[in-house]
Amino acid sequence: MKDTKNTAALSRNVEVKSAWKNRLRLLLFGAATLCALEASAQYGGKGPAGQAKFIDKANMDLNVKPGDDFYTYANGVWLRNNPVPAKETRWGSFNQLRDFNIIAVRTILNDAAAKTNAQAGSVERRVGDFYAAAMDSAAIEKLGYEPIKADLERIKGIKDVNGVLNEVANLRTSGTAAPMFGFFVGQDRKNVEVMIPQLSQGGTTLPDRDYYLKNDARSTKIQDDYKKYIATLFTLTGVDQATAQKNAETIFNIEKQLAATQMARVEMRDPHKTYNKFAVADFSKTTSNMDWKSLMTKMKVSGEDTILVNNPKFFIELNGLLAATPVANWQTYLQWNVLKSAAPYLSSDFVNANFAFTQTLTGQKVQTPRWQRMSQLTDGTIGELLGQLYVAKHFKPEAKARMDEMIANLIKAYEIRIKGLEWMSPETKDKALAKLATFRPKVGYPEKWKTYDGLAISRNSFFQNVRNAGQWGYNDMVSQLGKPVDRTKWGMTPPTVNAYYSPVMNEIVFPAGILQFPFFDPNADDAVNYGGIGAVIGHEISHGFDDSGSQYDKDGNLRNWWTAEDRDRFMQRANQLVEQFNGYTVLDTIHVNGKLTLGENIGDLGGLNAAYEAFKMTKQGKSKKKIDGFTPDQRFFLAWAQVWRTNILPETAAQLILTDTHSPGMYRTIGAPVNMDAWYKAFNVKPGEKLYKKPEDRIRIW
Repeated sequence: MKDTKNTAALSRNVEVKSAWKNRLRLLLFGAATLCALEASAQYGGKGPAGQAKFIDKANMDLNVKPGDDFYTYANGVWLRNNPVPAKETRWGSFNQLRDFNIIAVRTILNDAAAKTNAQAGSVERRVGDFYAAAMDSAAIEKLGYEPIKADLERIKGIKDVNGVLNEVANLRTSGTAAPMFGFFVGQDRKNVEVMIPQLSQGGTTLPDRDYYLKNDARSTKIQDDYKKYIATLFTLTGVDQATAQKNAETIFNIEKQLAATQMARVEMRDPHKTYNKFAVADFSKTTSNMDWKSLMTKMKVSGEDTILVNNPKFFIELNGLLAATPVANWQTYLQWNVLKSAAPYLSSDFVNANFAFTQTLTGQKVQTPRWQRMSQLTDGTIGELLGQLYVAKHFKPEAKARMDEMIANLIKAYEIRIKGLEWMSPETKDKALAKLATFRPKVGYPEKWKTYDGLAISRNSFFQNVRNAGQWGYNDMVSQLGKPVDRTKWGMTPPTVNAYYSPVMNEIVFPAGILQFPFFDPNADDAVNYGGIGAVIGHEISHGFDDSGSQYDKDGNLRNWWTAEDRDRFMQRANQLVEQFNGYTVLDTIHVNGKLTLGENIGDLGGLNAAYEAFKMTKQGKSKKKIDGFTPDQRFFLAWAQVWRTNILPETAAQLILTDTHSPGMYRTIGAPVNMDAWYKAFNVKPGEKLYKKPEDRIRIW
């Protein structure tokens, strides 16, 4: 994930992360953040104050009609009482959970770091050494930018275009940076049993290509501040101000040209448009300045004669830019890639400059505390080592057993709903049911832990640990070529509060971190659990049947299994959902992008419907007995609503409209329910109320 707090800094190994995340359909934020949970009194469930209410009227604004503003009705008092803290960019249920329980993760890390006598090579020793080095700010401060001096000097010695490309390969394989374009190893979407090298558009730093191409006031301010950030990092390495400013213009101009040839995010959602298979020799003919056989060998890929490219036009334009741009400018660009990748891990002047630009992008007021950033870094770097310690301490076997039961119920509910679709033919229904039957659930943590064999971790060298991890991750990625697909692999770590669907694996995955309140609590009534984690399960199943995921068959291959007529009927309904979300706005004038968010909106609509279907199979779902003044159906929808309550900074809201495939929380709260007859009945929503839709206008897909 690209954390919105650290947009300006590339991961030390972006490609290893994105190889998975570009393939996943996530529950929230388009990113997997280290978040762990605690069922405390402020959320409901059993907490320090004893048994609290899972649906609490104290958080609601009962003066508002649910049919006028269900989001405020369900969450209004909570929203007024919970502004965004200075160290955050948004504040909601997920953030509260992370903020509360990250302390539990810190306790694990502090305990591991304190056990200096732990056996060498043990999980506890490796986790403890990594975190201890990361927290040794005095040692980091003394080094300044010493860890990257050799990289910057080496780049100065580049003589020609071949030297530029050699350095691109070197930065990549050493875990230093990922300049110019994207590269990863992943499953061939049309032959998923085969791992294949893949190229993608890239080379830019700002969160989206539009940041370079738009000239409105907000965009130009970000552009100006970005150039100032570039110049600042160069001056911190001893470059004079005039040269640093010139470097900033050079870098921005190169990145702007790369941005201009990138496909937009909506285009990138089309799995057929981004599937372009070439023989390596044939692809090289389209890029006369880039011999891919030679370049891939330098990137530690040998013996591969085929490659997938998501945007061939990008590489044709890059080829021209490579020749037309002076080598000196490429030197500057490559130095920048080293600088921006290293900045979060160097001395405080680099870290502070990085955060200052993050403030421009997100509006965050103060920097996240170092312990929290380093906890997140530990999870993002050696997450399946930390995950073993986390699971041993915080994951309850009964949570997995209950999840297995709920997943089975949701799949059954989905089967019932598919069989009952009035718009789909029996022929396509059979194929949809066959796909549903092959879904593979994963719950809690991997059945086979990643061991990170060969990754050197020292208690005395933080930056080298980060660099080693980047290099190890790259080597691990390319080592998958020529091997069977590892179906035990996870794309998230156990403490993560998120969930995902992988179309090429046809699997739904729920890390341990999400299996607590407000999503799930073993003490909660079924209405709360099905409105929470039940809807999450349904959401991930629905990704297998959204506008993109539905183009993959039961084996995970990108292959059509629809009749033309059924596909047309499906897209007609999907386009209605596009129009619904296009009508929603943030910051008064910025519209939600219904096409960009379509997959997630289908996920919410299908998921909540399936969760409701499964809930109605339970004893509580069949009853009308009130709890704390609410009927079972009301509690189901209120549980859904409290998951999405969020306050957000305007800068972050504007950024996410451009970059996030998920709709804002307020619209996720209402987007699905207003299309469900059960919601209208539960809250007695009548014509004339603001959210009312006529029955014939309610969108029904899955």
